[in-house]
Amino acid sequence: MLDFRYHAISLAAVFLALVIGILAGVGISGRGFVDDAERDSFNRRLAELDGQVEAADELADDLERRQEAAQTFVESAYPVLADRRLEGKNVAVLVVGSVDTTVDWIERALDRSSGDLVRMRAINVPVASEELETRLRRAGFSKYVDKSKLDELGRELGRELVDGEETPLWDLLTPALVGEREGHFDAPADAVVVIRQAEPQQGDTARFLSGLYGGLASSGEPAVGVELTRVQQSAIPAFQRSGLSTVDGIDTPLGGLALILLLGGAGPGDYGIRDTAADGILPPIEPLAGSGAGG
Repeated sequence: MLDFRYHAISLAAVFLALVIGILAGVGISGRGFVDDAERDSFNRRLAELDGQVEAADELADDLERRQEAAQTFVESAYPVLADRRLEGKNVAVLVVGSVDTTVDWIERALDRSSGDLVRMRAINVPVASEELETRLRRAGFSKYVDKSKLDELGRELGRELVDGEETPLWDLLTPALVGEREGHFDAPADAVVVIRQAEPQQGDTARFLSGLYGGLASSGEPAVGVELTRVQQSAIPAFQRSGLSTVDGIDTPLGGLALILLLGGAGPGDYGIRDTAADGILPPIEPLAGSGAGG
């Protein structure tokens, strides 16, 4: 919607500039006026631009009405569409930084869809890479003992977070890496949600996070990076570079439903209302197994 608005504003600015140019041309003309051919050309260009402005404005208004209608539909249909969609599914949550209200919105979506939050881990950033190396060296994990191996370490931690059960790296590194935690690694996760609350990271931490996101994305289970409607610096591009699906506006019914659909197995993609949502507002909504009408 905003793109069309900006387009309309741009056309209006061109329109105004052209009018000013005509007036200026009249003012500097030796006779105080332009000839008939030039006047006709200016008039045709003005009429074309005026039509383009009106068309762009009508298109923007139409798109706005469609978005409002879609949002109204989702808000009213959200409980029905979400009901039992994640029943029996375990969902893990990874938070980069401190835990905030975004986790609450994820829990609401899981409650709506009968999903279970099996575990949550919030990691401290920037990572204490030297302390991690010390712990890894003492425990015999020499393959990860080097700053150049931080992406591999992150990737393996991502796989352990999803797979659960045997998690030697999380067991070893939790004191140096994890700020807050909930749940255990007793069972595998059927899907994972990623939240980045911290500012974008550089150097060692950036390499570690890139590997961590990549490990989640390659786990074979749905992995979705999410964020609120309003953020200071979006994490969506970083999630996308690592192969995660994404949802913006997780604090809205549209965002909540998009997350539920992705966690439930909808095709991966980028959804929401921002320009990063290349695949639209919502994934395709498939009927739940056994919900079709009998014949």
